Amino acid sequence: MAKTKSDIDMEKVEQLVDKYDSLKKEHKLDLSADEDLSIAIMNLISIEEHLFFSGAKTKDSKYYIVLKEIREMRKDLLKRIIKDYEGEVWCISKHLLGASYRLMEYGTKYLGRGENEVAQEMFEKAYNLYSLFWGLVMGLIKPKDIKEE
Repeated sequence: MAKTKSDIDMEKVEQLVDKYDSLKKEHKLDLSADEDLSIAIMNLISIEEHLFFSGAKTKDSKYYIVLKEIREMRKDLLKRIIKDYEGEVWCISKHLLGASYRLMEYGTKYLGRGENEVAQEMFEKAYNLYSLFWGLVMGLIKPKDIKEE
């Protein structure tokens, strides 16, 4: 049986984040520029989504033309972070960033409503996905090591 989202070992995610933070502190790894770029990529993914829905709702193909341009930009920028990838790493990385961004947005909406507990839960989930992205990109998590139980 494959693991479900709820089966993700959060202790391992926290260890991954700690390892990443320690590498940054030791100056063995300075990803601040790549972190900024990853946030920009998250926003480009969001723009792609908005352009898709605008095109679908209005039946105006100009949105799809712009979507294609944004997608090419996003792909080019993602190549700056993901140097070596095999198989599904590229796609998984994109989806981890996209889901992380959406959960941040969702949490922010709940924060605005004064529902801080739900917001905090969404922010934690978003950060965990973002950490998984970096673990995958940095090679700390390898797709071949992910096994079904």
